[in-house]
Order: sequence, then C-alpha cells, then structure tokens
Amino acid sequence: MDKKSSTNDLKIIVGWLYPRHMSTYGDRGNILTIWQRCRWRGISVEVREINIGDRIDPSQVDFYFFGGGQDQAQKIIADDLEKTKRESLRKASRLGSVFLGICGGYQLLGNYYQTFQGDKLPGLGLLDVATKAGSDRMIGNIVVEITNGNLRGAGRYLVGFENHSGRTYLGKKAKSIGSVVVGFGNNGEDRTEGAFSENVFGCYLHGPLLPKNPKFTDFLIKKSLSRKYDNFELPTLDDKLEISTQESIIERSKDSN
Repeated sequence: MDKKSSTNDLKIIVGWLYPRHMSTYGDRGNILTIWQRCRWRGISVEVREINIGDRIDPSQVDFYFFGGGQDQAQKIIADDLEKTKRESLRKASRLGSVFLGICGGYQLLGNYYQTFQGDKLPGLGLLDVATKAGSDRMIGNIVVEITNGNLRGAGRYLVGFENHSGRTYLGKKAKSIGSVVVGFGNNGEDRTEGAFSENVFGCYLHGPLLPKNPKFTDFLIKKSLSRKYDNFELPTLDDKLEISTQESIIERSKDSN
C-alpha cells in the first residue's frame, strides 16, 4: 500500500468470546468502547458473538475479547475451547489477531486455571501463565504503572477494579503489563499485574478496563488494524474528559491506600 489509508477505508472485525457466559463486572463496556472509538474515526466495526459450539475461521477476526466469569462458567468454557476452538484460536494468534482477556478470560488464555476444589481447567496456552484459586478474594480499586518499553503508546497508567480469588504466576515467556501502585495485581505477592506476549494481553482490571484507559484502547485498536493494513494513522480524539477521570481515579486510589 503506497498511499496512507484513510480511516474510512479501514474495518476491524471483533470476536466476542462467550458473551453469554463470560461477561461480568461491566465487561460488555470494553466491546462498546472499541466500537465507539473506531466509529468516531470513521473506521467500520463488525462485532461477532462467538458462543459454545461455534466454529472459528482463524483468518477472519482482528481482535478477540474474552471477559470474566464464575468458576462454573469457566468449566463449561474450558471444555468448549478444548473441543471446538483451541487450535483455531492458536492459529489466529499466529496470524496476528489481537487478544484481550479479563479475569476469567485472562486465566483461560494461560496454560491452566486450577479451582479451589482442585479441578485443573486447561487454557489456550497463548500466555505463559498459570493460575490457582486461593481461599480469599482480592477486591478493590487497582492502579498499574505500565513499565515495559514494548507497550510504548499504551499510556503510563491503567486503572480499574479487581475482584478475583485466582493467583496468577508468569512463566518465562510472558511479561507483566506493569507494576501495581494500588491494589493486589496478579497474585498479591510480586506486585505485577497482567501479562502479555506479542499480540496477546490479559489482566484483572474490570470496571470495565477500556473506557477508563483510552490510550491503551487505541494501542489495541492500532495493533489489531496492523494485522491487515500497512500504512495508516489513527486520528487523535479529544480525550480530556477520559484523561481527567483517569487522573482523578489515580489520586483518589492513592489517597485511600
């Protein structure tokens, strides 16, 4: 592509994994935010709901969203992933599709999630992380400072709300998204939060995550579009209100910590 693409020529296909089972704590707002921030720029958006039993064409979807859910739902979903979607989603990742998993979705993007009862649910293995449920829940506002240089352009901070009993530990092939300033993070021990590898991202930030963190949202949109478009720029949006809100959340969270 020689000339820079107009955003009116761009289209993003969003795959929403298991919206009927994995969509807690306002996670639907992440889909709405991707849709709205694209539409404000004239970028076409198609949202495809992907449910139990549905087959996936790995070449089609640019961005997959995988929300949170309870243990019982995760058991059902883990079984369906293994039977109908595992290899297709792994191939989609290799083809450049971007993934964002929140809480339960984050856990199932990893190697496995072990429930408090001891059931080990296999994940997709797209992130080198493993999660074990603990007896206590980690609940409250969370502020994360993005520390990895590979995430340049995603903003300095992420803010959200966490509510999880799972303790997630990163393997050698995964990098943390950032360091916990306020809150518990991945496991309440090592002060890390989230994980990423290439085009796959996961974290515990509900709230939902993306409306509160516009720079991170645009980082994911641009990465998703880069899968099939070579030369384009995202027009700048007026995010004064969103940034002001984020800064206010950070200050209040620090003061109450």
